Amino acid sequence: MKRILITGALGQIGSELTLKLREIYGADNVIATDIKKNDSEAAQSGPFEVLDVTDLNRMGEVAQKYKVDTVMHLAALLSATAEARPLFAWNLNMGGLLNALETAKEMKAQFFTPSSIGAFGPTTPKDDTPQDTIMRPTTMYGVNKVAGELLADYYFQKFGVDTRGLRFPGLISYVTPPGGGTTDYAVEIYYEAVKNGRYTSYIDKGTYMDMMYMPDALQAIVDLMEADSTKLIHRNSFNVSAMSFDPEEIAASIAKYIPGFKISYQVDPVRQKIAESWPNSIDSTAAKEEWGFKFDYDLDKMTMDMIEKLRPNMQMRIPG
Repeated sequence: MKRILITGALGQIGSELTLKLREIYGADNVIATDIKKNDSEAAQSGPFEVLDVTDLNRMGEVAQKYKVDTVMHLAALLSATAEARPLFAWNLNMGGLLNALETAKEMKAQFFTPSSIGAFGPTTPKDDTPQDTIMRPTTMYGVNKVAGELLADYYFQKFGVDTRGLRFPGLISYVTPPGGGTTDYAVEIYYEAVKNGRYTSYIDKGTYMDMMYMPDALQAIVDLMEADSTKLIHRNSFNVSAMSFDPEEIAASIAKYIPGFKISYQVDPVRQKIAESWPNSIDSTAAKEEWGFKFDYDLDKMTMDMIEKLRPNMQMRIPG
């Protein structure tokens, strides 16, 4: 990777990935794009172009302007939001992906796009979900992700595009607020813990989902993209995860650092149904064997870092 185009650069992953890649490869070599510009560091610290990913011609113009050799396509509607607007989600998620793949093909560029545990469905094995298994999702987001994995495979096999991807679990970060995902409770809970000392969860107790702290997710992207292409078997859909927990376990972890923290429940039936269709835990063996995937943060280490980073920016109220 020498000159990198990022779509959705101001979103949950993109806002942090843009800065990490600029640190590694140089600010001028990472071109951030999104549907509109804001005053964030990702938008201001290097090249930025306004880009609607459904506009193929515009995407091609930006890629040609900067002579990019890598396309990282992050622009997408997330799970709960996509379920509320399924037609829009299909047009944005699949249309944008197809345009990004076409751009990579024309530029002879390396390509990355994330998949998700949302690609799995209720008939997928729940525990230690294998890398290769049945995938029959029951959400529009999940359908988009399965189709996206297959489309990326097609562009590699048919056109030789060096496509790569990760099946991310829920991603937890103190930098970017939640953006409409089913796993977002695991981000919101930290904000509310620091601010109010309590949290009302829309996901029910006993509901396990895979999670990962954002620093580990960003490093996984870099490691995959720098990996030896000849050693990659799965390419576009590596299972990756750092931990699996339910709301009670994350609440217990928080209570170690914020004594008196309380969790209650007001279950959202839509997001609960989505969560129940996903695995309890996934198997990351293929990622470890094919390109050396590893993670640094477990639940307690992540909790300590999240609280430490959030406290200076929020009014702390002692639980009572």
